Amino acid sequence: MSNQDVTRADYCAVAIAEAFRGDGEILCNPIGNVPLIGGRLARASFEPDLAITDGLATLTANTPAVGRPDPDRVVEHWNPYRRMFELLWNGQRHVMMGASQVDRYGNQNLAAIGDWHKPKAQLLGFRGAPGNTISHATSYFVGNHSPKSLVEAVDVVSGVGYDRAAELGPETSRFHEIRRVVTNLCVIDFEATDANGVHCARLRSVHPWSSVDDVVAATGFELALPDDVPESRAPTADEVALLRNQIDPDGLAGREVPNE
Repeated sequence: MSNQDVTRADYCAVAIAEAFRGDGEILCNPIGNVPLIGGRLARASFEPDLAITDGLATLTANTPAVGRPDPDRVVEHWNPYRRMFELLWNGQRHVMMGASQVDRYGNQNLAAIGDWHKPKAQLLGFRGAPGNTISHATSYFVGNHSPKSLVEAVDVVSGVGYDRAAELGPETSRFHEIRRVVTNLCVIDFEATDANGVHCARLRSVHPWSSVDDVVAATGFELALPDDVPESRAPTADEVALLRNQIDPDGLAGREVPNE
């Protein structure tokens, strides 16, 4: 496999998969094509105990292609609506969502752009983000890293970040974790802390077509920068084969992360 065979979408899928590394037997619940592809890659390669939802009321033992029917679905567990909430409220889920805006503390906005009383744009709404983010691990995928998406302060808080979680106290926020933000330029984690000891955004790695300067210029807040920022991990030959032949045979990830 040559470097030319590996696409930008492959790197993003692997970075997303890495966000689920070490999770073990919890519900892997990525939302959106690229997160789904990365989450299923984690399940198919190095995290076999991850539980995968079919989006209905069951968990499946197989890892189907994203965007295609699954006539050979192997059901391993019944997961009705009430059971889903038992998982949500007890830290037994890791969701990766999209985000229209994310700030330095991991607050997320997918509700509206502009002033809340008269927004410039109405988006999806709050959905389940406030309760979900305070109850279990959450990561985000941002396909277009820019100062408009990585912002100093989100216009509306849909997903709860570390600063607001700290205000709630340890009992309420005991399951809160914003683990990663994967973008088309880099991977961000929240392993830095500010002057008050609150977790804040840190540049974890840069993708090979990007640089630290590129990321800093495209980010609307001050990122914590390690002395040595590594390059994001490249996909293995086995992972590329899984993506091409099993998980993303229609190349859906490449439509959202073009190779240019």
